[in-house]
Amino acid sequence: MTDRTVERRKSSPQHRAEYAAAKAAPTEHLPRLVTTPQVRNLIHGAGAIGQFNSRLAVLITKSVGTMWAAYIFMLIGLVSLPQAWHAFIRGDTVTGVAWLSQSFLQLVLLPIIIVGQNVISASQDARAEADHITLTTLHAMNVRQLQMLEQQQQILQQQQTILELLKTKAA
Repeated sequence: MTDRTVERRKSSPQHRAEYAAAKAAPTEHLPRLVTTPQVRNLIHGAGAIGQFNSRLAVLITKSVGTMWAAYIFMLIGLVSLPQAWHAFIRGDTVTGVAWLSQSFLQLVLLPIIIVGQNVISASQDARAEADHITLTTLHAMNVRQLQMLEQQQQILQQQQTILELLKTKAA
């Protein structure tokens, strides 16, 4: 049986190179915290147009992704409720269902879903920062342990040399 692992993730050549370097020289690796502003340029680019698009998208998402937007959209949807209800009563169920699905549910659920995603994202960011601190601490401990092991190896080699000298003098 061979000791071969299959890489199932798709990663960039840069990531693979950094990973290999970290495995080869763990004492030289420095953990880093990756934040949203650092990767934002990867989506729309670092140019002026890309930054504008990113800022506009974030502004709209933050504006629509509030419970206040959900309340406003609910009121907008309720404006057409009387006409939809009247059509539904007359037997036009398509208009009633269309109002419910298109005018009300989509308008109201969109901001609520964004709010939920923001809550989930905030908790994930907090966990990522806590994990980063923990991993950085563990990394520092591992580097110190490696240094101690290297020192012990040197001491053992010196002891071995001394023992060999004593044996040659005794003989």
